[in-house]
Amino acid sequence: MGKHRDALYIDLEDERDRARLQNPHLLLEANQHRLVILDEIHRAPEIFLALRGIIDRGRREGFRTGRFLILGSASLDLLRQSGETLAGRIAYIDMTPFTAPEIAHDRTSGDRLWLRGGFPDSFLANSDASSYEWRRNFIRTYLEREIPLFGYRIPSETLERLWTMLAHRHGSLLNASDLARSLSISTHSVGRYVDLLADLLLVRRLPPYHVNVGKRLVKSPKVYVRDSGLVHALLEIGTIEQLAGNPILGMSWEGFVIENLISVLPWRSHAFFYRTQVGAEIDLVIEHGDGSLWAIEVKRSLATRVDRGFHVAREDLKPARSFVVHSGDDRFPIAEGVEAISVVELARELASMA
Repeated sequence: MGKHRDALYIDLEDERDRARLQNPHLLLEANQHRLVILDEIHRAPEIFLALRGIIDRGRREGFRTGRFLILGSASLDLLRQSGETLAGRIAYIDMTPFTAPEIAHDRTSGDRLWLRGGFPDSFLANSDASSYEWRRNFIRTYLEREIPLFGYRIPSETLERLWTMLAHRHGSLLNASDLARSLSISTHSVGRYVDLLADLLLVRRLPPYHVNVGKRLVKSPKVYVRDSGLVHALLEIGTIEQLAGNPILGMSWEGFVIENLISVLPWRSHAFFYRTQVGAEIDLVIEHGDGSLWAIEVKRSLATRVDRGFHVAREDLKPARSFVVHSGDDRFPIAEGVEAISVVELARELASMA
């Protein structure tokens, strides 16, 4: 247990801190004038019930919002439990790893963020080798220790193979039957395992955008491993040079850009992709709260020409704005109604709409 300025920090991975919380009412009410930070809350979900009574009593005594900061890994079961117990008393904030706009002050860090991903200990490591080792250890620890804590009894070897296969198929349509055959498990099990990885914010299922355009549309979601550094660790890619020569290069960049843009979406904006059965495609479609659409194509190359399928898809959807995100810093028009732009600038533009 430690102090951060005028806050009480409780680490629920620490046995001594957990022992002091055997009577949570006594400890938390004795510190009602301070911010209490409860870290790794998934280690002690029973505290939620105690918090409800403490919060309600505090309200009657004039203590309002901002008394508790609860931190922990994502789990739908945990969030459901906290939501039911603390309904009307809790607000959720989805904390992402480092994003491109956050490190944009250092012009040399863009490729490092892409290679290493946004987890602080990975991004800030002294070397690519140290970063890679941290990510490999993270993967192993998460599979062998963290996931069982949530009550899931899934063989870690099976889940790691699935996670690795999703990395190989990064940005591809989810094909549960194909994955099930490769893993020698049922399609239902694949669905449950992908659900779990999505619940834990490790993978993202990007849904297709459905609109009545008189064409046959793809119905399966795309699947991305959310952190680019984990993509590369799962595929045993440790350096930019190795990444540059790997077939995953383009799809890795696409996932990196999409994750950065989704992380700053304005309220009531939603992300999709668009693809018809005959190949008209947009990598990322953002539907804003007013119903307007932005069409976004992602290109790693500085040569920002787009395929005919993108223009056909634009004719289908008639987006209000269209962009091609490239790996440079410049912004310039490349076709009527289409701008080339950097991931940092587009992310900032989206964030400014919030």
